[in-house]
Amino acid sequence: MAIWNLGSVNADLVYRLPHLPAPGETLAALSHQRGLGGKGANMSVAAVRAGGDVHHIGAVGEDGVWMRDRLEDYGVGVAHIRVVDAASGHAIIALDGSGENQIIIHPGANILVEMPVLEDVLSRASAGDIAVFQNETNVQRDFARAARDRGLRVCYAAAPFSVQAVRDVLDQIDILVMNAVEAAQLEAEMGLAVADIPVADVVITLGADGCRWLHQGRERHFDAPRVTPVDTTGAGDTFTGYLLAALDQGQDMARAISRAQMAGAVMVTRLGTADVIPTQDDIDQFFASF
Repeated sequence: MAIWNLGSVNADLVYRLPHLPAPGETLAALSHQRGLGGKGANMSVAAVRAGGDVHHIGAVGEDGVWMRDRLEDYGVGVAHIRVVDAASGHAIIALDGSGENQIIIHPGANILVEMPVLEDVLSRASAGDIAVFQNETNVQRDFARAARDRGLRVCYAAAPFSVQAVRDVLDQIDILVMNAVEAAQLEAEMGLAVADIPVADVVITLGADGCRWLHQGRERHFDAPRVTPVDTTGAGDTFTGYLLAALDQGQDMARAISRAQMAGAVMVTRLGTADVIPTQDDIDQFFASF
């Protein structure tokens, strides 16, 4: 089967700092690097490294052709990434010594995807494939509805969080992935317990505390592997990409979550985003040393 990812493609500009800046504070960076990122691109790379057949759907400007080329080098299908007359999306990431971060995102070309293009892309998908999207692009509900109409299994990674964005797609998705903060915000703003969300599978990542999976009124908790974090950027995207690739390969949700947690755990020991997402061999070697 295949994974069709309507997702952002960003240049990540990472600044390592002695601490995260307070309001009005100016800090000198300890280091700087540029890499491939964006929640969508991260998920595509993670799913490919988990063995998935991934087709990325999105847009970059002329300044971002290098990102499309890098995705292709990593094995992601890029035939549906258009080059448009706009600046590419980018993120400014401030990172402290404990691995915590602050991120500013400029969406750029990521919000210039046109629905007729998506209709054409989805005409190439098959029933049973997986469609995934995040909250860094436009036409999200239209994409979800079109994918579901064609019999795809639809997953939404609800980040960056917006309660209205979640409301808009709840009736069109099969899997909802959130972190603990996003889940708490959703409960508070919708007045609805996570257990009552009308989605078949809800997966909530809890960082070092593990993961919750809610399915048809039942809940299961998964403990997290213990590692020392270096950079938490992209860990959630790595988790989601591995999760979907495992599901697409026929694994059940429990096994898929366990593998995704291992991938996320290895990811937080690395500095960077899409470029350093672990392969399956990386994960096996890392945990073989425990």
